[in-house]
Amino acid sequence: MSTIDSPCATDIRAILDKQRAACLAREPYSAEQRCELIDRAIGLLVEHEQEIVDALTADFGHRTAAFTRASEVLSPLATLKQTKSDLIEWMKPQSRATAAGEAWVQYQPLGVVGIVTAWNVPGNMVFKGLAGALAAGNRVMIKPSEYTPHTSALIARLIGSVYEQDEVAVITGDARVGQAFCAQPFDHLLFTGATGIGKHVLRAAAENLVPVTLELGGKSPVILSRSADFKSAVAKIVIGKLHNAGQLCVAPDYVFVPEESVDDFIAVARQVVARVYPTLMDNPDYTSVINQRHYERLLDYLSEARLAGVALEELNPANEDFRRTEQRKVVPTLLIDPADHLQVMQEEIFGPLLVIKPYKDLEQTLTFINARPRPLALYYFGDDAAEEARVLARTCSGGVTVNEVMHHAALESLPFGGVGASGMGAYHGIDGFRTFSHARAVFRAPVNKA
Repeated sequence: MSTIDSPCATDIRAILDKQRAACLAREPYSAEQRCELIDRAIGLLVEHEQEIVDALTADFGHRTAAFTRASEVLSPLATLKQTKSDLIEWMKPQSRATAAGEAWVQYQPLGVVGIVTAWNVPGNMVFKGLAGALAAGNRVMIKPSEYTPHTSALIARLIGSVYEQDEVAVITGDARVGQAFCAQPFDHLLFTGATGIGKHVLRAAAENLVPVTLELGGKSPVILSRSADFKSAVAKIVIGKLHNAGQLCVAPDYVFVPEESVDDFIAVARQVVARVYPTLMDNPDYTSVINQRHYERLLDYLSEARLAGVALEELNPANEDFRRTEQRKVVPTLLIDPADHLQVMQEEIFGPLLVIKPYKDLEQTLTFINARPRPLALYYFGDDAAEEARVLARTCSGGVTVNEVMHHAALESLPFGGVGASGMGAYHGIDGFRTFSHARAVFRAPVNKA
């Protein structure tokens, strides 16, 4: 078995030591061996798709099966297959210039990689992290979120059915187990989660000088230019926001809308929701909030904003009663220009609430964005090349999508990661391979023959 439930720090360390010993006892995995390890993960996703969908549905209460298949099965499946396809090319030594002799970079496995995943798209994060770590030739230990117990238990069972404990191991348990996991002397640690928790992870890793990749979050802004195709842009923003009921780290958080177009934005948003979600409460395609704590957090944001006099525009086509708290569904709501001190402007929303910020000119939007922590994602909608270039040059975010939302995070050819408060380091594709590898510098001096 390669899984262990609710272990203590000593148990976790024993598995790490077992993996490290296995790593040191033999030659690094060849390209063929790495591909075979990746094939096992591919087989799990292909053979257990419905179980994965059912587990996520059980954890969320209501979650669209189409979204789960796309995010938890099809997307990581594509990643694993693409990784296999490119792996031999990635592994090749890279020649470097030198005046004499030979110089090259040799990519070596780091050893044992720890992966801690969040609850919102757990299968996606587990298997995409696994793809990069295995491609680089590492042993892997995984700690999935306790907030998705059905999915975490399933992942543990599936991984344990095809990997030995000294290859890939899954550790399940509560926050105490997570703390013990992050304090281990891994050769690299990938953590996905909230910025506040990321600070604790970084402190724990520092005790053992463990290099860390942090995939955090933040308040991802959208700039809706006057040059944009307005109706198309609003539709993309609103539909993107409501994927997984806004419970995505790259979901739009607030939108800069030209001040003269705010009413039009609201009107188009209503039309879009009415078309895509004509009903919400019993609609299996409209996802519930993950748990009661997060449900109450979102209601607190709305209550505080309402008491502060913020205009709230509910997008509720069938005028349904959302007081049925057992479903934990929150009505999609636009909040019009809330004050900066309110929670909805201070915290990452992670729910189906969208802030509208009216603006006069582009400089106003850039000043606002740059005065705040750097976000994980930034979105620009417009058809003005000079304005687009100015936005890209004057702002800093983990990634950018132009005239769409979230697409940059799905491309294996682009690094996925944050900057500043939204994270450090990146993975996906070749960037994941390099994150989980040691780029070893090698120089061979010329031989002076007598």
